Amino acid sequence: MRVSLVPDRLFETYEEITPEYLRQRGIRLLLSDLDYTLAPKYVPHPDDRVREWLRRMEEGGVQVMILSNNRSPARVERFCRDLGITYEGHAQKPSAKGFRRAMARVGVTPEETAMLGDKLLTDMLGANLAGVLALMVEPAGGPKGAWNRVLHALQAPFKAVCRRRHT
Repeated sequence: MRVSLVPDRLFETYEEITPEYLRQRGIRLLLSDLDYTLAPKYVPHPDDRVREWLRRMEEGGVQVMILSNNRSPARVERFCRDLGITYEGHAQKPSAKGFRRAMARVGVTPEETAMLGDKLLTDMLGANLAGVLALMVEPAGGPKGAWNRVLHALQAPFKAVCRRRHT
């Protein structure tokens, strides 16, 4: 367990993460945030890019599950049903509880799990507290609204630390 906001790796989009990359690290379960990670929050249904990426993950032996803090399950449920994948709702990120529930459902350890997200205070801190690989992406569609713009601007120094570690 690490108390850290710094992701292990930073990517522009989820599409840069391949099953090969994950398998090389022993990852069998990729937990993913939904809003601003796989799609902008205002996009109600998955697009063909997400579908193709998930197909490649499945073919590569990596299971993807959504780990969401959404209070209402409607959006997450609809999105996941359209994709044919499962989700763990009310995850309470950054608490490790939702991470542990998701891993138990699949039967994997933290060493076999990664978390993909766009926010430091929920996704990356939660991943680090749960002991899973923390993978961060830039927000899909860009941050919308004043609060999200401020929040993402505050993340810049932590992203810079991650970039320096991998140059």
